[in-house]
Amino acid sequence: MRVLLAGATGAIGRPLLSALAASGHEVIAVIRDPAKRRLVADHGALPVIADVLDRDGLLRAVDGHAADVVMHQATALREAGRRLRPDDPTILLRGRGTEHLLEAARAVGARRFVTQSLITGYGYRDHGSRVLTENDVFGLHAGNVGDLVTDSSVATERQVFAADGIEGIALRYGMFYGRHAFSDMFADLMRKRAPVLPRGETGTTSFIHVEDAATAAVAAMERGRDGEAYNIVDDQPASWRTFLTEVARAHGTPRPVVTPRWLIRLAVPYLGCLMIDTTMRVSHAKATRELGWTPVYRNLSEGLGLG
Repeated sequence: MRVLLAGATGAIGRPLLSALAASGHEVIAVIRDPAKRRLVADHGALPVIADVLDRDGLLRAVDGHAADVVMHQATALREAGRRLRPDDPTILLRGRGTEHLLEAARAVGARRFVTQSLITGYGYRDHGSRVLTENDVFGLHAGNVGDLVTDSSVATERQVFAADGIEGIALRYGMFYGRHAFSDMFADLMRKRAPVLPRGETGTTSFIHVEDAATAAVAAMERGRDGEAYNIVDDQPASWRTFLTEVARAHGTPRPVVTPRWLIRLAVPYLGCLMIDTTMRVSHAKATRELGWTPVYRNLSEGLGLG
């Protein structure tokens, strides 16, 4: 298939370029930074320069191109502010960005659209020990700043599921780790001795290595069903304490600095609701059953090269 890919140079986008090429697909890569043309071209993709949040510029950039599928993997995690706001770039990309990419899909003649969602759409709260599946309610508010991220996942899913004449598929990813993802970001913070680990118990969540996230995206594009969401996580949920400890071991950084919970909530409210308030264990059984996908890296230890 011919794929219009937004987010081609991000944490998932880079391994996704390789995974798409390995499966024989052609890629038109939407990138903002002209300096990254070479990176994209070296993966066999055709770069087009556009900002997904600039509707007119995006439509001009894709004019004259044809594609079977549009894949929305655009994020701006490294541009996020310390305090999450409704105008956070990644939140805008899931709302307005999805809207613009759906217009681009119609412009290039695409009949399928795969979008990036998150398991945090199930709500930033303690879900207990029960394993969450796609049958659980999605979009629950917890009354904290994380509701903004929950709503952004709901926004992108609703748009692609409701798109007339386009098959919509959503990938509810776990917390990303691997090169250019959360693990690298936290490793950088620990090198600076930044306070990142809440004192006491931390929440538990499901993770996914970016390379496994990429192969899941290809499987969903090829075999996913219209109107369906798929949880994309590894086999073993882990606490944030385990995550930070494993990242420190893998990267050779100082151990995470333990910090009072109130200080993390005050300094970085989003990390507080994510790392302290949220506990969720998520199943990928549906993706395995319907897409024929399973993670290569079953847990953090394997994915970080420790096991």
